[in-house]
Amino acid sequence: MTDAPTGAGAGRAGLAHGTRVLLTVAAAVVAFAGIWFGREILAPLAVAAVVVIIAHPVRFPLERRGWPKWAATTIVIVVAYLILAILAGLLVFASAQFVAMLPDYADELQATAASIADTLSSLGLSDEASDATSSILDPGTLVGVAASVADAALGFATAFFFVLAYVIFMAADAARFGRLRTVFGGARADGIGARYFSGVRRYYVVNATFGAIVAVLDGLLLWALGIPIPIVWAILAFVTNFVPNIGFVLGLIPPAVLALVVGGWPLALVVVLAYSVINVTLQVLIQPKFVSDAVDLSLTLSFFSVVFWAFVIGPIGAILSIPLTLLVRALLVEPDDRAETLRRLSGNPAQEGSPHVVEPSQAG
Repeated sequence: MTDAPTGAGAGRAGLAHGTRVLLTVAAAVVAFAGIWFGREILAPLAVAAVVVIIAHPVRFPLERRGWPKWAATTIVIVVAYLILAILAGLLVFASAQFVAMLPDYADELQATAASIADTLSSLGLSDEASDATSSILDPGTLVGVAASVADAALGFATAFFFVLAYVIFMAADAARFGRLRTVFGGARADGIGARYFSGVRRYYVVNATFGAIVAVLDGLLLWALGIPIPIVWAILAFVTNFVPNIGFVLGLIPPAVLALVVGGWPLALVVVLAYSVINVTLQVLIQPKFVSDAVDLSLTLSFFSVVFWAFVIGPIGAILSIPLTLLVRALLVEPDDRAETLRRLSGNPAQEGSPHVVEPSQAG
């Protein structure tokens, strides 16, 4: 009678490759379903983590000058709070300006909606299609949109308390971890962590820089064309610049629609063309080179991550999509020597020894 295989031979048999893939996919579905159910708790945590990652390098020059650890940590918290305060202030101001503008253009909105409905009907479209399209410009619909934006802002304000608390705790923990010889238990893990943190910082620095340039140019363009509340659309252009791939379209739609209302199709076309020249030049031709150097993500994965994370944790997921995708890759793909194919499909991230690696002491 033949003995059953034992030892190393049995270990090599293991599960079939297809079975392992199916188990991995099933585990991922369960994990992301859990994130979806806990998104109201995890979204503020993700926001706070990103803000602390951005603000943390402030401590290094302070400590080199002899500042005590607690003082450097306090400055990190202050910088993080300033970032949050500026973003919250911009969003509150833009929302208030948009809501205040609506009553002034109610008649123009109704006239434009009726004109669009007539045009669609003359082209042979059904009444339902023309009614659905024209209802988008109905003042009541826009007021409802504004109300939903206000509700979302209220929900964000409720979560803002948790963000502020998380920032304090994370900044203190980052200072403590920074004193350890290895942050994540080994040189390779520290290298992966360092690449992740530095990549997130570079990504947001690049996007903030190009977003500010785009916002100024778009705002000046709209002001010159006489589009109402151009500063609001400039703020929108800045915020949507943090949404990969589709941010330009999201920032274009509102001012283009408003241009249609106040100036008709010629003005709307001018806005679309001018926006396209400015934003395509900066966001499509120039910015991706800098973003690619920062995060090394493929364009397909970048676009998919926007849709996926917006579905999993809500609208804030669109802005946090790149850091969250980088985190998944750093935790699950980069440490695995057998995941070379996945690494290349994701954008061929830098490996140990690349110029992207920073000192482990800065990994926090």
